[in-house]
This record gives sequence, C-alpha cells and structure tokens, in this order.
Amino acid sequence: MSALHLEARIAARNVGLSVDVESGCVLAVLGPNGAGKSTLLNLVAGLLRPDTGRITLGDRVLTDTEAGVDVPPHRRSVAMLAQEPLLFPHLTAIANVAFAPRSTGTRRRRAHREAMRWLGAVDATEFADRRPRELSGGQAQRVAIARALAAQPHLLMLDEPMSALDVTAAPAIRSLLRRILRDQDRTALVVTHDPLDVLALADRVAVIDDGRVVETGSVREVLTRPRSAFAARIAGVNLVAGTVAADGLDTEFGPVHGTVDEGCRPGDRAVAVFSPVAVAVYAEEPHGSPRNSFRVTVGDLEARGATVLVRAAGTGLAAEITAAAVADLALEPGAQVWFVVKATEIGIHRSA
Repeated sequence: MSALHLEARIAARNVGLSVDVESGCVLAVLGPNGAGKSTLLNLVAGLLRPDTGRITLGDRVLTDTEAGVDVPPHRRSVAMLAQEPLLFPHLTAIANVAFAPRSTGTRRRRAHREAMRWLGAVDATEFADRRPRELSGGQAQRVAIARALAAQPHLLMLDEPMSALDVTAAPAIRSLLRRILRDQDRTALVVTHDPLDVLALADRVAVIDDGRVVETGSVREVLTRPRSAFAARIAGVNLVAGTVAADGLDTEFGPVHGTVDEGCRPGDRAVAVFSPVAVAVYAEEPHGSPRNSFRVTVGDLEARGATVLVRAAGTGLAAEITAAAVADLALEPGAQVWFVVKATEIGIHRSA
C-alpha cells in the first residue's frame, strides 16, 4: 500500500497543508504561482521540514515533528520527475537509468538488466547508448521517466512534466505517463497548469492557494463545478463568489440568480458558475427576467476560430461571442459593455 497522508505547517511561508492520496490514486495539484505547490512536493520529498506536521506513505512514517522522525530523502521511496530531464550529461541513457538501482546497492549486471527493462517500458531502448546531448527533449524525458521508475518508488511526483516539451513531444509523453500510471496502479502527485494533464492523468484534483488546500474533488467535479477561481480558469468557465440569499447569490456585482444546489442554505458561502458561451454582450443594459447583468470594461480579445473570447478587465469574467458580434458592437479594450446571462445557465454551488 502506498497511500499518502500529509499534515504540515510552516509559519514563515504561511503554509498549512492537509493532503490525502489513496493508494493507486493520481492526484493533480493545481494553483497559481507561489501558492505552495512546490512546497508540498519538497515536504513529501524530505527536502523541506515543517515546523509541525506528520507525513506518512503507506505504513511508513516519513516525518513526525512531535516524535522527532525525519527520514532522509534517499530513503523515502519517493521519485521526482521535474520539468527538465536533469540527466547526468556524462552518462549514457542506460547508465542514467541504471544509476537508480546502483545507488541502492544493486550489482552492475543486474542494474543494467533493470535499466534495459525500464527503457523498454518507455519505448526508449534504441537510445540506450546515447548521451543526453544526443537526445531530443521528448527522448530525454522518456529516459528521465525510466530512471524515476527504476528506483521502484512507492510514490511518483511529477512537476509540470510536459511544460518544457514542444507541441509534438508533449502528447506522446502524456500518453506514456497515462499508460504507466494506469497499468501499474501507481500512487502519484502531478503538479500542472494544463487541463489536458488533469484529464489524461488524474483521478482527483486538489487546488492550493495561499498555502492552503481550498478545493478537492474528482476531476469531473472540479472541472465542471469548480469552487475556486483558479479551478474555474483551468476549466475555462466563469466563477462569481458570494453568499447564498433567499433569491440567489449576493455578490460584489449584486444579486446573481441561477439554479441553487439543494445543499445550499442562506448565509452559506457559494459560487455561481457559468460558461463564457452562455454570456451575451450588450452595449446597453437589457431589461427582462430572468437575466443577470454585469457591467464590465473590456480587457482584451482573443480569436478562437469563428468566435472571439472577450475578457473583462479586473473581474475574471469572459464571454465567447461571434466575430460578427464583436464588429457590430465595435468592441475594443477599454469599452464599457454589459455581460448578460440567463438564470437557467448559472449553477450555484456551495464553496468552502
């Protein structure tokens, strides 16, 4: 079993994290830059010690500040795959992979066999005798994956594993990681900003912001009913936070009307979620019920084939409308317009 449980606090960084990952589960970790994602990985890896906390992996205690337990990084059975492959430049691909079992005392011949096995698992045996400078970005990342797996880790941590790859290599590496994680039933943490990584690799999602886990749930739940601004941006939907009232949601924009979840009660914190496609744009505020109107300033315009994404400045709201509508409204950055959404297009969900 390789379930991960972490409770850790670091006062100087204003971090207070609580994370649970079931054995065989892949948890995608999302959040803005500086939110605490790297801190989480470093805590698990043993590169950072919390002021107070306890970290367990399976039946092993890795960190326990109260009991004075702090297992060193090389004995944690945790492997990290970073944005860059970080291969040893003076070693061949097979020697890089063999380094993992050799570092645990495995004899050279057996380590060589193990390295070839893992290079085969990532479809990289033909690169065995090449040095890193002779490999493309995608090839080097395959070798790095093999090296991580050759260490036989109980937990695999992936830190933006596709971010340094070009658009042709990333899909192949993503597919490879999906096969490895699924077929081998591995427990993993995947830090990413890419929704494709989340959809392809993860079972569950945790969103970290300001040193705290602000949202958790299944991939489907978080991407279709986000409860945090960052998850909404990843999912490509609009999110407005507020407090549940008798007739909808009280927000900074005023009352928002929509379909309220049964679990919401007046006074609860909640979020209104709706797609940019559901937003109409008007030069003047239209009247009629049931509609929601938001007065916004156009921030920027992004072409999306036959449509244009109109982003409002400073609000995080967006509307996706036709190019013809943009021309008719003479939209440009700085223009004052109304975003209008039918109540039937808005879901109101309880938040933390």
